[in-house]
Amino acid sequence: MAARTQFYLDKQNAKYKGVCAGIADYTGIDVLWVRVAAVLLTVTGPGMPWLIVAYFLIAWMAHAKPTDLYVDAGDAKFWQGVRSNPKRSSAEVRSKLRDIDRRLADMETHFTSRNTQLANEIDSLR
Repeated sequence: MAARTQFYLDKQNAKYKGVCAGIADYTGIDVLWVRVAAVLLTVTGPGMPWLIVAYFLIAWMAHAKPTDLYVDAGDAKFWQGVRSNPKRSSAEVRSKLRDIDRRLADMETHFTSRNTQLANEIDSLR
């Protein structure tokens, strides 16, 4: 199984090498804005030669994203949240599990508690 928190080149949504699409997938930002920022930084910024060098180094060093990395779109959003803020993501999971546990405890209490009104009605039918 591939590591879902690792950076991958996104070859399915690539225009050239998949670096901008990979950054967009990794951060959850729309790929259009990543590409616009890359072009603007390359053309206008002082990072022109370094950004081009970094782009080709990333394209050379990074692995292509496996096709079965995410099951669905919700899975992709979850893992993007984990990458951006792992503590918040774990707190959200704990909160959801706590809510599920509370609901299960309420159901268990309802079904295992003695319902005296129902027992009295059953006894009155005998």
